[in-house]
Amino acid sequence: MDREIDSGVKRKKLMRRIILMIVPLAGAIAIFVWGPELIKPSVARDRIRTARVEKGALEAAVMATGLVVPEFEQVLSSPVNARVLRILKRPGANVTNGDSILQLDLNESVLALEKLGQQIELKQNQQNRARLDLDNTLINLENQWEIKSLEYKSARAATARNKELFRQGLLSEERLSEIQLAEEKTRFELKQLDETKQKARQMTRSQLEGLALEMKTLEQERTEARRQLELATTRADRSGVLTWVVDVEGATINKGDVLARIADLSTFRVEATISDVHAGRLTTGLPANVKINDQKLTGTVSRINPAVKDGVMTLFITLDQSSSPLLRSNLRVDVTIATDRKDQVLKIRKGPFAGGEGVRDVFVIRGDAAIRTSARFGIAGADHFEVVQGLLEGDEVIISDMSNYMHIKEVRLK
Repeated sequence: MDREIDSGVKRKKLMRRIILMIVPLAGAIAIFVWGPELIKPSVARDRIRTARVEKGALEAAVMATGLVVPEFEQVLSSPVNARVLRILKRPGANVTNGDSILQLDLNESVLALEKLGQQIELKQNQQNRARLDLDNTLINLENQWEIKSLEYKSARAATARNKELFRQGLLSEERLSEIQLAEEKTRFELKQLDETKQKARQMTRSQLEGLALEMKTLEQERTEARRQLELATTRADRSGVLTWVVDVEGATINKGDVLARIADLSTFRVEATISDVHAGRLTTGLPANVKINDQKLTGTVSRINPAVKDGVMTLFITLDQSSSPLLRSNLRVDVTIATDRKDQVLKIRKGPFAGGEGVRDVFVIRGDAAIRTSARFGIAGADHFEVVQGLLEGDEVIISDMSNYMHIKEVRLK
């Protein structure tokens, strides 16, 4: 016969069933409640860099790369075509005013100078011949004029006598007309001689002026040729260091070719290159900082080259300490140019977290978490960004690269 199951056994079975149902449910509830916290992305504090938002002055700046160059550099160019005979000084040598650097073969230039002298002498001879021809012509014309003047006086006297004879009826009218015509012809010929003398003087004067102008031009050419010949001795006209010189003896040099460069290495300036996207923000007179081995030298933008090549423009920085011992010729340096200044603005130290002006998502630390927050940045200085909106003074912001976490709202800090 069947016996009734004991009530204690029933209770144990019921409790076992209840426990088997409650444990999975409790586990599911625990996973739902605490699971997101357990799988939430986290980052170690010692692997991030942070900075606080602070208030103060901020200078907007653009970065450029620079090259230290001598403030004064002289280029010696060949004024004539020549050939290098000897190299008297080599690069790196110290030179003083008047030192010879190269010896050039100047025979061609010397011959050209002598040829100009001969041409000037020929022009002088032409001038002398022209003056003699004028004198002879004027003498001949003057003699002809004197003779013709006497003939005219004689014709006038004859006309006056024959007019009296005509009034007395001793001379015919036809004969009187012939005599008057002869007088008029003589007067006209005398007038022609006067005009011929004036024209001869004018023509000879013009010829002499032309010859004088040609001779003046030749004299100027000779003076210039002599000056160029003197320059072709390639002497230094200032003290300095020879940075470059033609290095091949026997080389042919054309007029205008560079022979040598002399630099004054006691003072320097910086030649900087920068992207042309900043062209509208750059003007002469802007302050600049030049960084050399973690030290800075101050200066000013003194000149901007308007030409743009391959998207790059060139500008020159005049240094306040142009003779600083930090400066070396051809030394590469970093240049920061201040383009704007704002006082008492919110700012934060630069870092990979933001690329510059505009709206960016950043992570602000709140307790043990970093909350993604939208912020707007303004001008960029050498070390700081301007905070325009979204952050408050004292906020601690992660300035490391957080691009891998931009898809989530919050990051735990460990």
